Amino acid sequence: MNPKYRYLYIIIGSILLVMLIVQIVMTYPDVSAQGVLLDALPSLLFYYLAYKTYHEKKDSELM
Repeated sequence: MNPKYRYLYIIIGSILLVMLIVQIVMTYPDVSAQGVLLDALPSLLFYYLAYKTYHEKKDSELM
């Protein structure tokens, strides 16, 4: 995956997570688990994409 989109994925995931928290606070007494799960999935997807774009070079072995 292309690492130049990592920060974009992190920003989008964070915005979606904040929107989820705001929605939970706004509908506090009537929070449904299914609604929270469906709203959290896009955020988790973008965080997963950001994780997949992170590539750590593991050439620290001695030859």
